This record gives sequence, C-alpha cells and structure tokens, in this order.
Amino acid sequence: MKRKLTALLAAFLLILTGCETPAGTAEAESGEGKDTIEIGMSFDSFVIERWQRDRDVFVSTAKELGATVNVQNANGDVEKQKEQIEYFINKGVDVIVIICIDSESLRETVEKAKNAGIKIIAYDRLVTNSNADLYITFDNYKVGKLMAEALLSNGISGGNVLMLGGSPTDNNVPLVENGFKDVCDKYRIEVLDTMHCDGWRAELAADYVYTHMDLVSQADAIMCGNDNLAGQVIQALSVMRLAGDVMVVGQDADLEACQRIVEGTQTMTVYKPVEKLAKRAAECAIALARGEELTGTDISTIDDGTYTIPYIGLEPIAVTADNMDEVIIGSGFHLKEDVYLYKPEQMP
Repeated sequence: MKRKLTALLAAFLLILTGCETPAGTAEAESGEGKDTIEIGMSFDSFVIERWQRDRDVFVSTAKELGATVNVQNANGDVEKQKEQIEYFINKGVDVIVIICIDSESLRETVEKAKNAGIKIIAYDRLVTNSNADLYITFDNYKVGKLMAEALLSNGISGGNVLMLGGSPTDNNVPLVENGFKDVCDKYRIEVLDTMHCDGWRAELAADYVYTHMDLVSQADAIMCGNDNLAGQVIQALSVMRLAGDVMVVGQDADLEACQRIVEGTQTMTVYKPVEKLAKRAAECAIALARGEELTGTDISTIDDGTYTIPYIGLEPIAVTADNMDEVIIGSGFHLKEDVYLYKPEQMP
C-alpha cells in the first residue's frame, strides 16, 4: 500500500511540473490535435479596451481555420514578454504573434525564434530591426492626420493644441504624431507642449492637465494618444469646468469615447476595424505556418529599420457625432442603445 501511494504521488507531481507556463501569464487555447497548427500570441496587456476584441476575433478565426492559439498577457512587462516568447520557442509553435510593449527590445528574442524556424507576425505595433515575416497594422500616420483634420473641421485653424501621447516605446506613437503635426504645420496650429504617458498609463494624462493649468487654459484642443487617455483628460477638464469647451480627440472608438462624442465632451475618435485586422492576421498566420507566400492586393513592404518586410496597413476612419450611426452602429462595432445610453433623447 505504501509503495502504491508513493507511486501515485510521484505521478501527480509529474503532471504538475509538466503543465507549467510563464509566471504571471494567462493562457487561452482553442483547437485540438497533434498535427494542428500552433500559434503563440503575446499581448502587451489588456488595459486598452480594444485588445480583448482583437484577441477574440483572432482566436475564433484561427480555430475556424483549424489552428490552436495560446494567448499570453505580459501585463506591460517587457521581460515577461521575452519570457513568453521563449516559452513559445521551447513549445515549438509554428507562428508567434507579438503585440509588443517596446518596439526596440525584442530583436534578439525574435531572432532566436526565427532561427528555430518559427514565423513572426508583428501585430499592430512594429518590432523594429527584427525581420518579422509580417507587420500588420492600421495606417498610423493617417490616424494622426484624421485627428488634426477633425480639429480643423471644428474651426481650430490658427489655434493652439496640446499633444498628450501614448508610450514612447510604442513605434506607432511617433507615426501618429507626425501625421498630426504635419497638418498642424500646414494650417498654422501651434503645438503648445507635448508629453507621453509611459506604459499608456492614462492617469498620467490627467495629472498633466491638473499640473499644467496655465497651458490648458490657452489650448483650444487636446490631442490624446488614445480614447483611454482622452477619458482621463476629459474627467480632469470637467473638474476645471472646461469639458466641452476644449476640443479633445482620440483613437480606438472605445464605447465610452463614442458615448462622450454624442454627449459633446469628446470631438472625435478614430475607428480602426479591428475585426478585419485580427481576421486578416489569423489568415496570414495560417498561410505562414503552411509555408505559403502571403498574397493579396493589401500586401506591400516596409522598412523595419534594418530589413524590408511584408506589410499590411488597413485604413482608419474618423468618427464624429455626424457619422456615429453609419460607421460605429452600422458596422455593429457598438450597439445603438449602448452608444446613446446617457443621451437617449438623441437616439435616431
């Protein structure tokens, strides 16, 4: 009896040690079978609302195409993201999809994965100097242009603006800002000041508003790196009784941002059809895993700093109160009753 108990205990411990995943991560898989294509997906975090939608569409599409997806969450920790990629390498996945935290920090880890024969997709954010097999995102320069053009449509020409951007380690941030500044320069809009929120921490944008009231009082508008930042900025403006008086623009078309737009406290957001992005990325991941060449009219190339790599840049869409019903509700991105939750009298 004693020998049987010892054997059972040993087997139990073996099972436990065989199921380890990187510490502090969450795993979600779909699909079964030894011959199934395996995809590893490492997210920066799920602080930004849209990432959960990206994840769900990608996993669903990959499953329909017969693949398994292992989703990991790095919670904004670069070292943890490196550990997750190492975990995928050791597991022998076919493709790794990376929503990177720091565009410049993963080169060596990605190189190790490629040397192991694993395909790499840089999703939404470029992993610089890494020779990824695909970079798929939205046209971030155009995102910035759309933000500035929305301010022009609201009469800011010749006025003043503050730029409260996202993480300085996110390669998309300077692209968005360059698009925004180019329009500002053309129409003599003065950028009073620029700051960045490390780790996309929205509370830093609110802190800026509270501690720079002199500049805020001179600003006709505030450009925010995304809608999460815009929400915190508008809360701070409300405390100062300036909400609705200072124009605020953001991106991602978060539900709360759409609600603020119909309420009149946020001027516009940029809708990026993430379902289309995630679905296309999943299709490309399957093709790469099968050793197929990426094809389609949307395929071009881009310089990642060292290499010329395949690139897909989808079109973003500006959203205001005027086209909210057509773009957001018409596409099914958000429900009408949710968008107009606090303004039911404005519901068409």
